[in-house]
Amino acid sequence: MRKTTTLLADGRELIYYDVDEADHSAVDRRPLPKTTSSSEIRHNALLGEHVGYAAHRQSRTYHPPADQCPLCPTSGDRLSEIPDDSYQVAVFENRFPSFGGDRGRCEVVCFTSDHEVSFAGLTEERAALVLSAWTDRTDELSRLPGVRQVYCFENRGAEIGVTLAHPHGQIYGYPFVTPVTERMMAAVAEHRRRTGGNLFDEQVAAERADGSRVVLQTPHWIAFVPYAARWPYEVHLYPARRVPDLRDLDEAERAEFPGVYLELLRRFDRLFGPDAGPTPYISGWHQAPFDAADRSEFALHLELFTIRRSADKLKFLAGSESGMGAFVSDVLPEAAAARLREVASE
Repeated sequence: MRKTTTLLADGRELIYYDVDEADHSAVDRRPLPKTTSSSEIRHNALLGEHVGYAAHRQSRTYHPPADQCPLCPTSGDRLSEIPDDSYQVAVFENRFPSFGGDRGRCEVVCFTSDHEVSFAGLTEERAALVLSAWTDRTDELSRLPGVRQVYCFENRGAEIGVTLAHPHGQIYGYPFVTPVTERMMAAVAEHRRRTGGNLFDEQVAAERADGSRVVLQTPHWIAFVPYAARWPYEVHLYPARRVPDLRDLDEAERAEFPGVYLELLRRFDRLFGPDAGPTPYISGWHQAPFDAADRSEFALHLELFTIRRSADKLKFLAGSESGMGAFVSDVLPEAAAARLREVASE
């Protein structure tokens, strides 16, 4: 992997990732004012969780036409967030961050300069480069004093709320430990206290032994629909060996990941038939907080799910889910896993 770091016109950092040598000397020619972040974080004492406020995001770019996409490479006088006329993978500080300054950091990850391609359409080589970028950003953000946890994720599809169609994801460097991670780590700690075992390891072992919810497995990875999945189609992808974050994956695990992940994404796109269109999804890496005393107990894993429950129906979070956090799903996990096995690549 080759890494080139430069600055955009407003002082934000831009990093290019390439498989081999590339010239990234193009300069951002836009007359941008210096970026400022007005994000605020408040603590909800009743729920024991933090809430971020970022009023400046109301003015962010919203569903631009393809010929004005800010994530496509710069072409002539059409200037974008990427000054070069082509790139492989590019990461830059979000112009409209949810967190910033000494309160975390938000970045955008462009998976390819091709506006019409999805992640599922990438080559294994390019998917491996994205994994390298995720790993590098996790390492770099871990060094920032305002970041306690890193979440690399992709929102895909207008149904999810995506406002830019270009294939991209985001990286959040949170200035706090997120509620989901806190609940996971509390459950893992309590299980260790009661039984002496690791809850992540035991759940993965149970899914492997049962087999009915396993979607695919290789020597170094296993993907399954969890026993108590919240979403209609939800897959968790674990390395066979417990590690706390992306930096700890070994070469064999890194080499095998692209094929496994691309196969999962392609199966998601085949779930509802050829006429249903691309499946909307959220995909993200759960990693251990950097300052957790028991971070070695945490298991790195990727969670991939869709809000689509059938070809023409979406799963909305209504009263029970949104109001009380009590999920009710329309699809049994075993049925979801069976369908995901049915649509495997030939």
